[in-house]
Amino acid sequence: DVPVTVKSRIGIDDCDDYGFLRRFVDVVAESGCRTFVIHARKAILRGLSPKENREIPPLRYEFVHRIKEESPGLDVWVNGGIRTAAQVREQLLVMDGVMIGREAYHNPWLLAELEGAVLAGQPPPSRHAVLERFADYAERQRAAGVRLHQMTRHILGLFAGCPGARAWRRRLSVEGTRPEASVDVLREAGALVRERTEAAVGD
Repeated sequence: DVPVTVKSRIGIDDCDDYGFLRRFVDVVAESGCRTFVIHARKAILRGLSPKENREIPPLRYEFVHRIKEESPGLDVWVNGGIRTAAQVREQLLVMDGVMIGREAYHNPWLLAELEGAVLAGQPPPSRHAVLERFADYAERQRAAGVRLHQMTRHILGLFAGCPGARAWRRRLSVEGTRPEASVDVLREAGALVRERTEAAVGD
């Protein structure tokens, strides 16, 4: 009676042809599973580290697309190597959904882009607007006894690729880790980004 979803790779070691994936999905679907999240890389257990397994095996999106095409009654999501809102929109043309993994952690701004561009159909708020909302949340959590670092370590990538991103990370990594650190550190780090951005525009 419990709905079950399955997340898998497209194959493993030498079992990496489409027929292997097709048989796997068929067997699992016969037992009642209707939702599959498929990472479009195979896993190589002999010779590659977990990190290498996220980068070296080539992405085969066509395998995942074919599963959906041949099984329209299944809910099929794609995962792996998807890092931009444009890529998500492209995949949603043929897939039921897209799973974002590590990119959401390393570049949390992507979530705001997705909400605006894919879900709401409008431009996302500014990164500084997102920061201010996060600061309000962090303030409430600090009042409840949560250390600032326990929260800020998850948004170190908020300004990735922007002028001042390094200063942002440094301020949070040094000042934000002190047990007594307040939300002021968060806002000061954001001010550093704003200063660097204005200086870059001035140049």
